[in-house]
This record gives sequence, structure tokens and C-alpha cells, in this order.
Amino acid sequence: MKTRKLGSLTVSALGLGCMGMSEFYGQRDDVESTATIHRALELGVTLLDTADMYGPYINEELVGRAIEGKRDRVVLATKCGIVRDPTDPKKRGVNGTARYIRESCEASLKRLRVDVIDLYQLHRVDPATPIEESAAALGDLVKAGKVRAVGLSEASSKTLRRAHAIHPIASVQTEYSLWTRDPEDDVLATCQELGIGFLAYSPLGRGFLTGTIKHTTDLAPGDFRHGSPRFQGDNFEKNLAIVATVEGIAKDLGLTASQLAIAWVMAQKDFVVPIPGTKRRKYLEENCAAANVTLEPADLARLAAAFPKDSAAGLRYPEWNMPFVNR
Repeated sequence: MKTRKLGSLTVSALGLGCMGMSEFYGQRDDVESTATIHRALELGVTLLDTADMYGPYINEELVGRAIEGKRDRVVLATKCGIVRDPTDPKKRGVNGTARYIRESCEASLKRLRVDVIDLYQLHRVDPATPIEESAAALGDLVKAGKVRAVGLSEASSKTLRRAHAIHPIASVQTEYSLWTRDPEDDVLATCQELGIGFLAYSPLGRGFLTGTIKHTTDLAPGDFRHGSPRFQGDNFEKNLAIVATVEGIAKDLGLTASQLAIAWVMAQKDFVVPIPGTKRRKYLEENCAAANVTLEPADLARLAAAFPKDSAAGLRYPEWNMPFVNR
């Protein structure tokens, strides 16, 4: 597996998003999820990405158990900042205060069973807390030896600059794929200018770009995508037609749709690291093969014509959630 840089960290060119192992995408299978993490390490994947709100909490515990005895092979990334109501986990809040960040880090260290977190990220920017306070708190964790590097998630270029002026930011994590191109507006350019890495979550369009979702009935009951605008009504049908074109291009290149989608993300900038999520080894192996794919300029041009920016139908999150992204 080739490597890329996230600030001072060297990571595998492709990471593994662990969120869906514990929540949001149907039933859990901790045995298969653990085997998937172990297989990822065998394939040279070093970057594992989790967060305290996944579960909540149980995903960090799962990852912590899975990497016991293998810590030296892992670049461990987790996040804090999204607060869930203990009586109703569907209710969310955002907290970026210094006290909350310190307390969350201590709790994550215990759940992950480690002494230090390689990349500690603020999951969402808190509109009620100056980003300077959050960045300083993250920096204090580095000084204390509890964290090696820090990152932000869904931060705008302006916010990223303000935070980086307080403490070096190693990475910014934002949704990026053929059907979500927001980072191209200015965030990628800012990352390149400041030497900040970029973690692309949902590079497979929450599974839509795999070509395996043909009907909403393909989604398990309780799957959060039932509430996603891009998976509903006319939006679903319009997006399905675009994905069919991508599938055709992938077939011509001898790839799966998933591999083409991941390879496209990797081809955008050499500091972009996609972190497709899966809880199954067979999909992990398929995704990892994309790290060895080199798309030619003609291939990229063909994709650009088939899937131009802003061609996906529907918001990427429900309307109530949109104010918390690109902040």
C-alpha cells in the first residue's frame, strides 16, 4: 500500500472508516467487523477512523479491542464534538469548548485502550465556541502527549485558516466524492497552501456509487439513508441514472464502480486520503484494490462529462443538518 501525508503523519493512501460497523447502516456484526479491521492491516491499511458518537461510544470500543497487540501498525484517528442525548441518541448537539474536548479525549483514550491518539479531530465546528478556543484545546492535548496531531471535520476554508494559526492542523475531514464536490470550492486549495492533508469520507456516496443500490428496498430497515434526500423519490431515480453511466465507464476500464469512484478521489490531489467505510472483508478487499488504479487524463475527462459537479440530485444531508457542514 502506498502512503500519503496528513500534516506530520504518514498514513496508507487509503484508510478504513469504521462508523458503519456499529451503527447507521443496518445490523452490527462485531465478529466480521473485527475480522475486517484485521484484514485491512494485512493489506497495508494503517489509518483507522472512528468517533465517540458512533454508537455512541461502542465503535471506539470495538476498534480498541480489534487493535490490541497491533497498535504499532495503526494510525488511529477519532473525533469528538457531536453530542448525543443519552435519552434519545437521535438528538444531536455540537460542543467545541476546551473543557469538553479535554474530557472527551480522556474518555476516548480509555475506550480505545491506548495511551495516545494519533489524530484527534473536532467532528463539527461549534457555532457557539470560537474556533480559536477549540484549536488551542486540541493543541494542549498534543503538548500533554495524549494526541500526536489534530484535525477538523466539515470546516470551511476560513475556519481552517483561523484554527491553523493557533495550532498546526494535520487534516480536514469532509465528505468528498463524485457526487459531493464541496471541497473543490476552496478547501482543497487551502489545504494545499497550508500543507494540510484531506480525509475524504463517504467517497462512495454512502454506497450509492457502488452501483449495488437499485431500489430503496435494498436498504435495511433503520438504515439512516432512508432519511437522506439523495435516496428519496425523484432524487433517487435521477442519481440512479447518473450512477449507471459511471458503472458503464468502470466496466470499460475493467473496474468495479466502487474502485472507479475511489480511484477518482485519489486522483484529485496527492494529499487526499479516502476513507471508505465497510464492515465486510469482501468489500474492503475490493476497495483496497483501487489504491493501485491509475486513471488516465482521458478517463478523468470522461468521468467529468458523465458526472459534472453539482449533478447529484438532493442535499447531502437532511435540511436540518446542513448548517453544521462547511462551517
